[in-house]
Amino acid sequence: QVQLVESGGGSVQAGGSLRLSCVASGFTFSAAALGWFRQAPGKEREFVAAISYSGGMVRRADSVKGRFTISRDNAKNTVSLQMNALEPEDTAVYYCARKADREFIKPEESDRYDYWGQGTQVTVSS
Repeated sequence: QVQLVESGGGSVQAGGSLRLSCVASGFTFSAAALGWFRQAPGKEREFVAAISYSGGMVRRADSVKGRFTISRDNAKNTVSLQMNALEPEDTAVYYCARKADREFIKPEESDRYDYWGQGTQVTVSS
């Protein structure tokens, strides 16, 4: 079955960095677009970044542009999120997800994703 397993979360001070990884199994990884979303306590889940099946196209939320980078390694079935210059506002549970359709259309919309990981906690202190 499809599985997405995130890792790499933790606690860091403002200005620090973390790298999240998501290892996928149960489907043809190289044929799927993938995304990262996050949800802070009391807030709705929000889009962070997405990457096309080939890695040739990416999209990032305005709030993370210039600080976060999404990448993928199709040989290792892994999608990563490098997070630099972290801010307390980045504190959330981060989820990776598989986009239901192959096309890289509106990757910021969460209802276009059909499988989700269990999430990994990121806490940024000031």
